[in-house]
Amino acid sequence: MAQNSAGKRLRERLQQGTLVLPGVFNAITALLAQQAGFDALYLSGAGVTNSLTGYPDVALLTLTEMAQQARYVARAVALPVIADADTGYGEILNVARTVEEFEHAGLAGLHLEDQVAPKRCGHLDGKQVVPPAEMVKKIRAAVRARSDPDFFLIARTDARSVYGLQDAIERAHCYLDAGADAIFPESLQSAAEFAEFAERVRAPLLANMTEFGKTPYLSVSEFAALGYAMVIFPMTAFRVMMKAAQGAFAELKRTGTQQALLNAMQTRQELYELIHYADYERFDKEIAAEFQDE
Repeated sequence: MAQNSAGKRLRERLQQGTLVLPGVFNAITALLAQQAGFDALYLSGAGVTNSLTGYPDVALLTLTEMAQQARYVARAVALPVIADADTGYGEILNVARTVEEFEHAGLAGLHLEDQVAPKRCGHLDGKQVVPPAEMVKKIRAAVRARSDPDFFLIARTDARSVYGLQDAIERAHCYLDAGADAIFPESLQSAAEFAEFAERVRAPLLANMTEFGKTPYLSVSEFAALGYAMVIFPMTAFRVMMKAAQGAFAELKRTGTQQALLNAMQTRQELYELIHYADYERFDKEIAAEFQDE
């Protein structure tokens, strides 16, 4: 299993330099990101929650809902995919099942966070984090539960916004000792903080370059220079698409026609090429022809 696993492919790609993972929230956006030439993808918990349910990202999405989206995405693309697993959807046994479900869905890895449930968006005030020992238990459960040793386990800490940078660094070392493969320090607030974290935590690190949050806008090259192995852009495409759809609905309501929007649209042919429509038609015709020949 590990010979060709998504986790193994992800680890091999990480050896080649800083990895950019655009956020996707369903199979069709995953196909677009693959078409754009990215090497790996990030399945955003906020993106899936917002798009699938219309709920805020406050732990209202269930494990089975997220795992189903992960299956659709992993089936649609040939790229390794890392998913947001929130707090593991519960305690130790829930975390173990989460790893099993995400691994069986075809993902390359996931990240778990040390927030108190129900969690909050990482860039909002008012977060709470569990004691480090509780998170250590979850990480150990995740390590024990994976059947593929290459399945990539990332520990996210939200402690910077609650107790400060030093506490986040101390937690990172605890989580690595528990078996995490990488660390995701959420909501760092300056390039200097990212630099200090990387200097003091010698492990693969993930940076979250989200919009309208506490983290300043840094480029991938800047994160790479600071020592970060992965950079996610979890909601960039989602926000752009929502703004575009909002404008399209407003135009349609105002004018009663979509004609002014045509140049901003993906064409029917472009969509069909993206989803390989012709391949399905060809398959259907081939089977029908074989049946007639019998």
